[in-house]
Parts: sequence; structure tokens; C-alpha cells
Amino acid sequence: MGNVFSVSISTKSIAGCCCDCTAARANYLCKLEENRVTLRTDLQKLRELKNDVNRKVDVAERQQMKRLDQVQGWISRVEAMETEVGQLIGDRAETIEEKRLCGSCYPKHCISSYTLGKKVVRKLQHVATLMNEGRNFEVVADIAPPAPMEEIPSGSTVGLESTFDKVWRSLEEEHVGMIGLYGLGGVGKTTLLTQINNHFLKTSHSFDVVIWVVVSKTPYLEQVQNEIWEKVGFCDDKWKSKSRHEKAKDIWKALSKKRFVMLLDDMWEQMDLLEVGIPPPDQQNKSKLIFTTRSQDLCGQMAAHKKIEVKSLAWKDSWDLFQKYVGEDTLNSDPEISELAEMVAKECCGLPLAIITIGRAMASKVTPQDWKHAIRVLQTSASKFPGMGHQVYPLLKYSYDSLPSKIVQSCFLYCSLFPEDFFILKESLIYKWICEGFLDEFDDTDAAKNQGFNIISTLIHACLLEQPLDTNSVKLHDVIRDMALWITGEMGEMKGKFLVQTRADLAQAPEFVKWTTAERISLMHNQIEKLTGSPTCPNLSTLLLDLNRDLRMINNGFFQFMPNLRVLSLSNTKIVELPSDISNLVSLQYLDLSETKIKKLPIEMKNLVKLKTLNLCSSKLSSIPRGLISSLLMLQAVSMYRCGPYDQVVEGSIESYDNESLVEELESLKYLTDLGITIASASAFKRFLSSRKLMSFTRGISLKMFQGSSSLSLSSFENMKHLYGLSIEDFDSLREIKFDWAPRKGKETMEYSNLNPKVKCFHGLHEVNISRCQMLKNLTWLIFAPNLQYLTIGECDEMEEVIGKGAKDGGNLSPFTKLVQLELNGLPQLKNVYWNPLPFLYLDKIEVVGCPKLKKLPLNSYSANQGRVVIVGKQEWWNELEWENEATLNTFLPSFQAI
Repeated sequence: MGNVFSVSISTKSIAGCCCDCTAARANYLCKLEENRVTLRTDLQKLRELKNDVNRKVDVAERQQMKRLDQVQGWISRVEAMETEVGQLIGDRAETIEEKRLCGSCYPKHCISSYTLGKKVVRKLQHVATLMNEGRNFEVVADIAPPAPMEEIPSGSTVGLESTFDKVWRSLEEEHVGMIGLYGLGGVGKTTLLTQINNHFLKTSHSFDVVIWVVVSKTPYLEQVQNEIWEKVGFCDDKWKSKSRHEKAKDIWKALSKKRFVMLLDDMWEQMDLLEVGIPPPDQQNKSKLIFTTRSQDLCGQMAAHKKIEVKSLAWKDSWDLFQKYVGEDTLNSDPEISELAEMVAKECCGLPLAIITIGRAMASKVTPQDWKHAIRVLQTSASKFPGMGHQVYPLLKYSYDSLPSKIVQSCFLYCSLFPEDFFILKESLIYKWICEGFLDEFDDTDAAKNQGFNIISTLIHACLLEQPLDTNSVKLHDVIRDMALWITGEMGEMKGKFLVQTRADLAQAPEFVKWTTAERISLMHNQIEKLTGSPTCPNLSTLLLDLNRDLRMINNGFFQFMPNLRVLSLSNTKIVELPSDISNLVSLQYLDLSETKIKKLPIEMKNLVKLKTLNLCSSKLSSIPRGLISSLLMLQAVSMYRCGPYDQVVEGSIESYDNESLVEELESLKYLTDLGITIASASAFKRFLSSRKLMSFTRGISLKMFQGSSSLSLSSFENMKHLYGLSIEDFDSLREIKFDWAPRKGKETMEYSNLNPKVKCFHGLHEVNISRCQMLKNLTWLIFAPNLQYLTIGECDEMEEVIGKGAKDGGNLSPFTKLVQLELNGLPQLKNVYWNPLPFLYLDKIEVVGCPKLKKLPLNSYSANQGRVVIVGKQEWWNELEWENEATLNTFLPSFQAI
């Protein structure tokens, strides 16, 4: 029986093998090893393709794009395939090889090999499919929608843990919708708010969006609106061109549908949430708002449900933070430094801004002497908590102490003489520095001016001066200005040397006893009406009285005891005459009488033998004693641009007396390098044009009241490379201003029809004023002034167009590309400014008054940065304006201001 049974089994095995190994399925067994090798090769190719796709995805994601779902799905399927194939051809490879070598053909082995071979073939097919899919990816990512929450880079949070926990617990309270975080500047409020923002990414919550906005001291509400909309909408140019009210409605509509967290950093004044479009957080909408401020009062004004003070760090946290920024290498560089470093860290009084700033500054100081010096500086200027004057100013002063020289420090402190938010003209400031003696190491005026501009750049880069949009001026931040005044008012040797009372509503000058020790006095922008008495000021070097618009009289004797006065500024006052004791100011180097009512210069000014700068711009000056100007031998800068009366000429005035002699007196000045002049006769003009010396450094020229002149040629102005301002006024008979151009040998009149737009002759001309030229019809010559910024045209009865039609065929012209302000006043016949819309990339103001026939402005919907300009005029004129199209009207509708 046993033999029968054995034969039976062998027969069944042979039959099973023969059954399964049919020709159609033999490849599963016979080509198993070959298919396994092919699968391994194809899988490697698929893996390489996946790597290529991943690199494309990485590049796109670094550009803030989002990978496509189909790409992510394909990558996931490839990764799964890698795992499956690895198990199939890796774990069982040894078994397959053993079976092949042993020639085993038991049924269970043949069936297993057959099943495996079949799986390998199917995997080959799947891998081929994935390869085809991957090769067809032309795009792997798309523009990502705004993320509901974004991580913000954050500095060290040492010592803020307990305050953070308090704020987070408050957020979880249902009745708390708004939280105000207040504390000293630099205490870590922004760092704390950043930590709160980032924590939303790490924890589960029920909010739809977290929005971060930096508000700043001067909140620009539209910028705040734009930052919010970038999170809840699509902030394109169309949306940006909407009015503030329209934006508020859009934001309100979007936020009302969401549970939001609004994080507002650095608030300085109350913000009307409704004006921005933010729904006030409450228990119904369950949204939250957190803001930071330096004012506890602002928390009350904003009706914060909870006010949380961000306090200075405890000593342990302060020391840990300080060590982090100084670094172990520096602290271990000398045995004395560790103990000295603790003393420096304690001087920071737990203020993170001070710890970080000073820690970084000391990170490279590896000698005990450096650390002892730092301790001495901090201790001699430190103040007690609380208040800006006790902590913030001494710390800000460290930046002042780090300025490269005493000269730069003096120039910086001088800026504090000007009122808050005052735009300080750079050139005027530099001339004051020169006359104060800060820049007197140069004999050459241009070299001194260049050094002055360099100092301004240094102060801007040190964040001690601000550069506004108007690049001709600078501005001192209020807090920095206060710090500078604190230095000059309370610091050691500087104490009492500055007397600054600007915008203080003074009706009379401060008591003279305060003037005795002062070196610099500024009483700008007050309501002082007269200056009487004889203050004793032996050390006074600067006296600024500008913008006292009611100041009419200075008593004789007022300047009697100011022997060292170098800078005197009376600009924008109603002074009619100077007292005779102006002669006592024998050290005076800078005298500013611009925009005053002064009519005559006293002969006693001959004693001002050190005078370097004389500014009479836009004054009512009508008489200068003969020989006065030529006697001021040290004069370097003289501005008589647009000075003189606007009514009829008085006999003996600067215009009617031998104006040619004035030109000759100016020409005799050896050191003169900067000139602004008013010329009131054709003969004097001819004499001026004959002086290459004067023309080479003239920056402003005013032509007034030429009698009987019907034509004025500006061809010779081409050689005035530094010409900045041009004024033409009171030409009763002037019909045309022409420009004769000599492109090659010989002279010919420039024909606008043959104009080459590359010919630009008045490169430096920035300001043009044309007033009371009754017969003048156009100003087509302005196409030769490519950098013109300010254009004023007034009371020209026959003016029909600004750029005449004669220039229409002059090529591809685009005038006024740099124009900032355009003022048109009293032009009853004006019909056109330019025949086509212009881009006006820098334009911020158009003022139109008394121009009833001007029915269209050269604007389209793309002009002036899509409507970012103020248009001033009367409502009836505005109502009758014609527009390029409906889009243009809608663009500029919000720009109008009625007068």
C-alpha cells in the first residue's frame, strides 16, 4: 500500500506542474528572475523621476507657491510603490533563488513562484503607468491662497513666559474680546505678540484666520486695510485703488463671516476700528483683538477688556539674555570681563532692547578697558525708572555716542533746534553747519558741502535722521529729537547750552536770564510780535526766529551783546527793517531774511565782514545801498531769487537803480559759488549773460518787469548747468518765450516739428514760476526741462495752453515725467495743458483756480499712480470737467478737494 500511495503522490505532483506550466503562463515562472531585475531597474528610474518632480516642487514652494494636489497624490503613490516593490523583490529574493537552484517543483512551490511572478509583472505595469503620469507634469504648483496663519520670525523670548501665559489664558476667556499690551519702549511687546501669533500654529483652536498688522506711530489706515485684505481677500491694484470707505466695507463683509484674531503692533494713537472695517470683537462674533502700545491710557481709549503690562526682565533672565548676545568667547576672553559684563547688564535695567543692543555692541570687545569704558558711559548717563528720560533716552544715546566723530555728533544735536515734524532743507542745514564752524576744515565750499551731505547720510544710516519722500529735506523722529534735547538739556557739559522752545505758543521771548549761558537758541514757530531789550549772550552762536509770523519789530540794541553770533535766521516773519545795531554782529556768517517784509538793507551791514551766506529769497526787498554787497568779501552764497515788490517799481529800488552795478558787485565777490538773483531790466539781463562766472553757479534766476519786451530768448540758459529755479514775472508785453538751439555750427531756431526728444537742455531745472505775463500764450519750451518738479502759472490772461500744439509733431515726447506739483491760477483763456494723457509718475498735487475754460486734464486711469494725487479747485469747475473715459473719472473722483 505504501508503494501505491507514493506513486499516487508523485503522479499528482507531476500532473499539477504540467497543468500550471502551460505556454500562456509559463512566463510568470520562466521569466520571474528577469522581470524582477527589470522591476528593480524601472523602480530606480521612477525614483529618479520622483526626485526631479520634488526639486521642481521645492523651487516653486520657495517662491511661495502651493504644490498641486495631483502632484502630491502622484508622489504619495510613488512612495507607496517603492515600499511595495521593495518588499516584493527584496524580502523574497533569497527564496526565489533557492527554488531556482534546487529545481524544486512541488506544487506549493510552483504555485508560490507563479503568484510571485504574476505580482512582479503587475508591478511592472503599475510602475510604467506612474512613469507616464510623472512625465506629463508640465506644472507642479500654483499661486498659493493666503495662509490663514503664518509664522513670523521672532527674537529671543527669554523672560516672557509668564506674561505669555497670562495673555493666552485671557484669550480663552469668553468675555475678553480685546487685550491691550502696554509697556516701555523696547521692553518686548512686539516679541511677545510674535510669540502669540506663532503659538496659533502649534495648538488647536477654532479661529479661521490670524492677521498681523504693524500700525506704527503715524497710522496710514489704507496701508492697514491693505495688510488686512491680503489675508482675507485678493489685494490687487483694483482693490488698492478703492477709497478708504469702500475698502472698509469689503473688510467688514469678509471679517463678519469669520472668527478672526487681529494682532495690531505698535499703536500710538486711538484707531477707529469701524473706519478700518474691523468688527469690534465681542461675545457674539467670538473674535479677538490684541494690540501693543507704550501708553496705558490708549488701552482705556480703545476700550480694551483686559490691560496687561509687559514688565522689564528679572535679573536672571536679563543676564541669560545678555550672555546670549555677547557670546561665550568674548565673556571668556579675559578673567575680568565676566564680572564687568554683569555690571554692564545691570545698567540695562532689564530692558530687552537695551540688553540686545548693548550685548551686540560689546560682542567684539575683548579687553577689560573696553568694558570699563562702556560702564562709565552707561553710568554717567543713566536715569531711574520709570519714564523715557530715565531709561529709553540714555539707551538711545548709546547710538549717538557711537557716531564716528564729535563733528557728526554736533551736527546731529543741531537738528534738534527745529520743531517736531519739521522738514529741514538739506542745503540750508549744511550752510548753517558750515557757518557754525562744524565744517570749517575745508577752504573749498564744495568740499565742505560734500562733507555735509556725507554727514547727513551717516545720520540717516544710523537711524537718527529720517529721509522723507522729498529727497531735498530730512526729518528728525520725535522720540530721537526728544533724546537729543535731553542730551543738550541735562547732560554734563552740554547742560544749559541749548534753549529750545519751538511751537510753544510764545507771545514774547523767554526771560533773558535763560539766554546768558546759551550757545544755541531756537524760538521757531511761535507768536512773538516784537523783540525788545538787550540780552547779554556772550556765547550765543545760533539764533533761530523763523516762522514767528507776527514778528514785526526788533528793537535797536537787541543785538548789542551778541559778539559771537554766527547764525541768525528771521525767515517767514514780518520784519520790515533791521536795527542799526546789526553792525555789532561782527562774527555773523549766516543771515536768513527770506520771505520777510524787509524793504531795505541797512548800510551798517558793511560791518558784517565775515558773512558767508545771505538769503533774501522771496523778500520784499527794494533797496540795497551801493557798494554793500561788494563790501561783504567773504560771501559764498547769496540768494535774491524772487525778491522785490510785486507792485510798481519804486525809484532807487534794486530793480530801478543801476541793476547792472549789482551784477558787477556780485561778480567782484571772490568766494561766491552759489547765486540766486532777481533781474528787472533787459540791460541788466544782458550784463548778467555776459558774465560766465555768475552764470556758472547761478541756481535761481528771477526775471521781472522787463519793459516793452515782446520776446524772451532762453538759449543762453543752456550753459547754466546748476540752474534749479526760474521765475518770469510781470512782463506786460511778453508774447513768446523762445529757445534758439545750435545743434552744429551756426545758429538756428529750434523747430518743434523737428524736435529730437533726446535734446534736453535744462537738466537741473526743478522749479518754474510764470506770473502776470498777460500776453503769453504757451510755455512749449518746458519740453526742454525733463526734471521739472514744480510748475506754477498765474495771472496770465492770454495763456491758452501750457504745451503748445506746435510741439505735437515733435516726436515721441512725454513732458512732465518728474512733475510733483502743478498750480494753475487766474488763467481765463487756458484750454489745454497737454493734448494727450500723461503718466505723471511723481505727481501729488494739481491746483486749478480761475481757469473756467480748462475742461480737461491730461489724465487717464493709469496716470499719477492710478489716482494717488490731490486735485484742488472749485466745485463748479470740477463738475464741468470732461474725462478720458468712465474709468478715469472713477479713478480720480476720490482725489478732489473743493476750496
